[in-house]
Amino acid sequence: MSIKVSEISKLYGKQKALDNVSFEIKTGEIVGFLGPNGAGKSTMMKIITGYIPQTSGDVFVNNINVLDNNIEIRKDIGYLPENNPLYLDMYVTEYLNYIAGIYKIGKEKKNRINEIIEKTGLQTEKRKKIGALSKGYRQRVGLAQALLHNPGVLILDEPTSGLDPNQIVEIRGLISEIGKEKTVLLSTHIMQEVEAICDSVIIINNGKIVAKDKTEKIQGSTTDNYQAILVEFNNSIDTKKLKALKGVKKIIHLKGNNWLIQADKSINIRESIFNFAVKNKYTVLSMQKQEKSLEEIFQELTK
Repeated sequence: MSIKVSEISKLYGKQKALDNVSFEIKTGEIVGFLGPNGAGKSTMMKIITGYIPQTSGDVFVNNINVLDNNIEIRKDIGYLPENNPLYLDMYVTEYLNYIAGIYKIGKEKKNRINEIIEKTGLQTEKRKKIGALSKGYRQRVGLAQALLHNPGVLILDEPTSGLDPNQIVEIRGLISEIGKEKTVLLSTHIMQEVEAICDSVIIINNGKIVAKDKTEKIQGSTTDNYQAILVEFNNSIDTKKLKALKGVKKIIHLKGNNWLIQADKSINIRESIFNFAVKNKYTVLSMQKQEKSLEEIFQELTK
């Protein structure tokens, strides 16, 4: 299953929630969909799932136009909305039976429900009312209903919102496992979540895409014109000689024998630092290229 979004715009009156948005997600990819509140993330997700129509443009799921085949396409999409609407007076198994009926899951219904309860870790809670569950287990129920009909595409809007750290790790692990065989579009404000499980990142701001690429490439990008290297030497150094290296713009003493070296991007400064250490009889204990965090890049692009 794949998702193709082509030149999507959405107007609410005169307000443009989405402005000519285009992207593609391939089968087996987990893509982080990032943006500040009001950027258009949830609107885009609702359009992909067929809950609301776009003003212009096209969305295709597995080469099928969502707008033209609204009901049919929902068979292939699992959706967990941000507010995770559930029937709190229903028991977990009762609710999943109800969802299975909506999707017309036939003879294999009982086996499928048991399978998805095990996959989402709901075995100990399956006989409880949903209203009696913790926030973490309610999220698991939401994921269970999204997965029950075995869709090829998963749309998850803030799936770990409000969970404690242990619950977040568990849900991340589940999403990572699911993502091996499905196409997953994941909206979140937690940058560590994206770094931990997402293959690619799409950043949207004011209804427009401002960045889209593989996660590691996004993290390696920067608007600065220098590179930064963290170096630890075995002893105090001659700073004048270090500053004299070709391409070095600035050196900053951190603590002990640790230094931050800023240098021109066009220079292989790590090789120069190593040669400097050998020539002056220092030992390099560690050397690491410092890249901007996803959070810093997000702030740059959306402020």
